[in-house]
Amino acid sequence: MTGLINVPKWETPRCSLKRRPMFDFSPEQSRWGLAISAFLSATILPGNSEIVLFAVLAKLPNLFWESIIVATIGNTLGGMTSYAIGRIFPNKVEGRALTWLKRYGEWMLLLSWVPLIGDALCVAAGWLRINAWLGLLMMAIGKCARYLVLAFGWTWFAANWFA
Repeated sequence: MTGLINVPKWETPRCSLKRRPMFDFSPEQSRWGLAISAFLSATILPGNSEIVLFAVLAKLPNLFWESIIVATIGNTLGGMTSYAIGRIFPNKVEGRALTWLKRYGEWMLLLSWVPLIGDALCVAAGWLRINAWLGLLMMAIGKCARYLVLAFGWTWFAANWFA
């Protein structure tokens, strides 16, 4: 009970996301939803893998490491899809992402997680025919580091705010 009005506990500002009906999903559904969202987020299609990751961690905190792995794999596969798209087209155009990749090579793919330029970097890497295996490794490292920071930040935030 909050104040003079009967309000369910989950509707109060400092609440537990575990009680919201919107977040009612199984571990299996959470894995697939996170993988699909992470894949779409790494392509030019819209997808908010961060929001899905936060929802999974709020509902199923025991899937912490598994969620990071699933999100990293999904996002890396999406990045490699953009890389493959870049390999299809002949390279006749110059751009900022191409200039950076020519200068720094595969190391630039560590930044493939950055919104907007990350997609361009992946396409440009394919376009420049950068080594696919090394590109995959760099993308995976960058994307994993991002999800680690997000997941640890979210769990800290949730523990201090929603407790």
